[in-house]
Amino acid sequence: MKIEGNCHCGLIRYEAEIDPAKVGICHCTDCQMLTGSAFSTFVQVPKESFRLTRGAPKVYVKTAESGNRRVQAFCAECGSRLYASAEIDPPFFNLRVGTIRQRAELRPRIQLWCRSALPWVTELATVAKHAKDLKS
Repeated sequence: MKIEGNCHCGLIRYEAEIDPAKVGICHCTDCQMLTGSAFSTFVQVPKESFRLTRGAPKVYVKTAESGNRRVQAFCAECGSRLYASAEIDPPFFNLRVGTIRQRAELRPRIQLWCRSALPWVTELATVAKHAKDLKS
């Protein structure tokens, strides 16, 4: 499946060819802190199938619990996280689904680091829903 994506401000754009079966959710504490949310949603894409079409991300290198050094790529202007990858010659990128234009079509197929999942994540179906923001 061909996808296009960009950061929130549009300074960085990319395109890729992905396998929709490679969409997942990561509940690790690094993803929780880096997203400011309960988890990160990603799609794995081979390096040769990913191409920046505009701009270049800033990178931050984080040493994971495994000891692997991971690149976290983001827009220096708006802060949108774009992908994570191995530090040196990555075989693939984990693109952040929220930055993909076709994100509504990308249903997660796997969840990782569930031992770190926040306990309320599985109860979201019981939380009140509103189509838009509530006005105070």
